[in-house]
Amino acid sequence: MGVSTAVTLSRPEDGIALVTVDRPPVNALPVQGWFDLADAVRAAGRDPGTRCVVLAAAGRGFNAGVDLKELQRTPGHGALLGVNRGCHAAFGAVYDCEVPVVAAVHGHCLGGGIGLAGNADAIVASEDATFGLPELDRGALGAATHLARLVPPHLMRTLYYTSRTVTAAELHRHGAVWDVVPRGTVLAAALALAGEIAAKDGYLLRLAKAAINGIDPVDVHRSYRFEQGFTFEASLSGVADRHRDAFARREPGHGPPRPGTASGDGSADTSGKETS
Repeated sequence: MGVSTAVTLSRPEDGIALVTVDRPPVNALPVQGWFDLADAVRAAGRDPGTRCVVLAAAGRGFNAGVDLKELQRTPGHGALLGVNRGCHAAFGAVYDCEVPVVAAVHGHCLGGGIGLAGNADAIVASEDATFGLPELDRGALGAATHLARLVPPHLMRTLYYTSRTVTAAELHRHGAVWDVVPRGTVLAAALALAGEIAAKDGYLLRLAKAAINGIDPVDVHRSYRFEQGFTFEASLSGVADRHRDAFARREPGHGPPRPGTASGDGSADTSGKETS
């Protein structure tokens, strides 16, 4: 029995759209989940009444990346191609959203979570939030494009090669996280920041978002697609399947991700077990 993915769009305050992902146990998304998320963010941004979008998640953590069990149980490369396109669509929807996007991050933010948070305009994180790319441990590549938007270049490389995680406090020191708050207040803090943004003129906010995207030094769409080509190469070589099979066989971990550990898999381990 699969676990359904709920992506909801609500309007908690005037001018603010809240997109919430809820896929127990750890918000590891299947192919369709990434497309659903992209659709919700695009719909929020297109609404002329929206002046800021908050991207949040229910449950144990913000996002644990891709549902690896779906990749392993699907013959051929259809699921891999689908999730590549789905992630590209979701990350791109956040970046291209017509108004600013605030990510409310709690718990684990791994793999695809980095793609979402890294493409957001601002991040508010809980004190227990950890960020990382365990891609090399999963037989994949990708989202270095987005991690590079959060940390300096040499730190990005070291985190990528080691699969280590960093805390919200560390990212705050680098200027990537706007505020670090107690876990139970992260959504309220994100909504407060969104409210400050939404108080501005909506037409000017849309112009500002387009202008700021236009001066970015890196084309996030092209650079991420370039990375995804190497993920597909790893799959064709057989090395990706070996790592994903090993991950899927592991027992679920316990507790939240630990800062500085290889992928902080206290939560992410469960994503390999969430479907059967």
